[in-house]
Amino acid sequence: MSRKRLVCGGSVLLVVVAAALTLDVDVRWRVSAAEAASKSPSGREWSRTKPFPVQEVYYPGTEALGKDEMRVVACGTGMPQPRLKQAAACFLVELGNGDKFIFDMGEGSFERIMALGIPLDQLDKVFLGHLHLDHAGDFPAFYFTGPVNNRLTPLRVWGPSGVKPEWGTKAWADFMLKQWGWEKAGRGSAVDPRGLELEVNEFDWTGVNEVIYDENGVQIRTLPAIHLDQSVSFLLDWNGLRFAFSSDTLPNKWWREHATGADLSIHECFIPPQMMMERYGMAPSEAVYVGTQGHTAAAAFGKIMSLTRPKHAVCYHFQNDFDTQIVVAEEIRKTYDGPFDLAIDFMTWNVTKGGVRTRMGVPNEETFPAPPQREKQPPDSMTAYQWTEFSLSGVEPESAKVTNELIEAFNARNGTDVAPGLTGLPFKE
Repeated sequence: MSRKRLVCGGSVLLVVVAAALTLDVDVRWRVSAAEAASKSPSGREWSRTKPFPVQEVYYPGTEALGKDEMRVVACGTGMPQPRLKQAAACFLVELGNGDKFIFDMGEGSFERIMALGIPLDQLDKVFLGHLHLDHAGDFPAFYFTGPVNNRLTPLRVWGPSGVKPEWGTKAWADFMLKQWGWEKAGRGSAVDPRGLELEVNEFDWTGVNEVIYDENGVQIRTLPAIHLDQSVSFLLDWNGLRFAFSSDTLPNKWWREHATGADLSIHECFIPPQMMMERYGMAPSEAVYVGTQGHTAAAAFGKIMSLTRPKHAVCYHFQNDFDTQIVVAEEIRKTYDGPFDLAIDFMTWNVTKGGVRTRMGVPNEETFPAPPQREKQPPDSMTAYQWTEFSLSGVEPESAKVTNELIEAFNARNGTDVAPGLTGLPFKE
């Protein structure tokens, strides 16, 4: 037995564990006390007024991304069972060439994305591994409310074809637009409608290592996944770096062949069936099927990592708590001896050819939307959306007059000439 640090899910626990259970830490990314001291003005102590020379956490928006660097932020690491601590599946990939990509967008992930403070004009590419709610459920909100959160850029989404045409991504997006038709019409009448432009790219889910995106030096390929039919995994290649994301899947031959040697390999991983019975109230057959047949058991995660040998492995898709993480780590260590992290929301990885650095992100819990990246062109709301006479007849005159006075004061203060719409109508000749 040896006394070592166990780094799990953003917490650092000082415990006595067997060496076989220790999660490896890449010491190349650790700054020693001597190195830290050498960065201070005196050579002995840190400045009392300047930034500390060593940051063990990532503050979004405060660090430049190197031209040859990749940064990955977990915006959802959890399950279909909602919890405040973990949103459902979502990972953001940022590249040194300025490109940003979102992989999966499960329930709750939109809040995490917004907490990073990134302009939505820069987040215009979404890749969905399959259309379960815990992997695609927040996409409608991300799309429809994009303009009110200052997205002026058309949104692009990629997703798999269906076993039946009506199950594929194109049909899914079409149904979404029809279901939320009133929402789109109303939003488009009040804000710049360019952010409501949607490009849907459906690809063959059975394609093996097929290129579905090739722009600006970035290639994204798909692999079939085993999680019901029409599910896929993704490989992103850029600048000699490879990011592999499983979405949901059993370990499979396609992942083994094509994800081998990835710089950062993010693969799903479940708690043991016994624990699923205890925590989720599942029947034995349900726990075994869900935890080992439709998803990857922890020991199987370790095995596929042993077979593919990524530079750094990440397991996600389980409720990551102080007790579950120990069980999952123990199971993984039965079949894998390489470095890995147990993902938690806002965990951040900086990836270069020199290695992978893992830190916890510290988001702003009170963000407002980041500003648009180009000039807005708002529509005339009274002509863009045709109001019924019934609604217009209900405007209360005295309250409307107060509102109009507010608008007049606003125009005087800002040098604008914004005209009231609904509240202006009762007073027009």
